[in-house]
Amino acid sequence: MARFVYKMQSVLNIKQQTENQTKMEFAVAQAELNKQLDILEEYITRKENYLREAEELRNDDSLKLQEILDNQYATAQMDVMIKHQAGVIKQYEDRVEQVRIKLTRNIQERKMQETLRDRAFSEYLEEQKQEEAKENDQRTSFTYGQKQKEEE
Repeated sequence: MARFVYKMQSVLNIKQQTENQTKMEFAVAQAELNKQLDILEEYITRKENYLREAEELRNDDSLKLQEILDNQYATAQMDVMIKHQAGVIKQYEDRVEQVRIKLTRNIQERKMQETLRDRAFSEYLEEQKQEEAKENDQRTSFTYGQKQKEEE
């Protein structure tokens, strides 16, 4: 019995490699986004600490004007840094979304190739069944013909 050979196996292999590369690219993009989200989270925590410190400075028995001004400046700087980091995160989210779309497209292309391979395999099996049936018919005809000759 002949072996099944999918003529476009090289295309399927390339689709699988492309999908794997895109998965790696997606993982890197997601890791970078998570890193940037961690930075934002750290900025927010620092700002909360500055706000807590400002409250303590205002509630102190003696007002330390320079420390209060420094604290206000630090809080304002954290607002700027948080706003900037939010923009950076937006860029990273866009990148992750682009890679996700690319990955989805690659998965669809690979699945399409696999469907074509499965269809080709089904056709191959059908052809093999037909060939086997043809061979059986030929054997039967030959055997019947031999019996007819023997009877004569």
